[in-house]
Amino acid sequence: MTVRGSFLHDLEAQRTCGHLTGGMDLICAYAGARSYLLARTDLYSDRHHDFIVTSNWPFNLVRKFGASLVDSEARTSEVRRCLQAFEPSFQDIDASSDLICDYAPRMCLIPFNAGQARMLLGLLFDKDASLSHDRLRDVALATAYYTSHYPEIVSNNNMLSDLTVREVECLSWIGEGKTSDEIALIIGISRNTVNNYITSIMNKTGAKTRSEAVAFAVRQRII
Repeated sequence: MTVRGSFLHDLEAQRTCGHLTGGMDLICAYAGARSYLLARTDLYSDRHHDFIVTSNWPFNLVRKFGASLVDSEARTSEVRRCLQAFEPSFQDIDASSDLICDYAPRMCLIPFNAGQARMLLGLLFDKDASLSHDRLRDVALATAYYTSHYPEIVSNNNMLSDLTVREVECLSWIGEGKTSDEIALIIGISRNTVNNYITSIMNKTGAKTRSEAVAFAVRQRII
């Protein structure tokens, strides 16, 4: 198994070369995993985005589990996201499924932040793989560091462009503690229109409450 010092040295070399998949292969090997899936969970609310960044999972597994995993993470509350960041968890896979072949019947899921982006790393292991929690934590931090050097992955420009000027305006007033009636009066539109904007904001940000939408906007420097 690769020692930590050699792993970090080789990962830095891949970062300097700008090889995303090369670095992810190193991360996967260091974790003792067989394959990886890297996804952005804060873009899932708009299905036009390619939220899966890169993966060497078998395609049938990506198709079956990729969207549902990202959707589940995207719907996690802000508090739970903060508590669970960089912490590996495991999800069972149907052991009778032909899709997993000789993989272990559990996948490892590690949510993390890279810059302002919310990311998810999914690892699949061989059935006889020996897992180390400390090594998986190292993997989470290394993946966050590595992917943060790829602006095309972690940039929030797409998310910024998703919200219209009016939606950002409404979101700003929500952050000031204003109600829908007060926002309608301030910007000169109907209460129903304000609520429509707010519904759109919630869908685009994946937030469940107005407070979560404001927290998301502050973190993304939208407001």
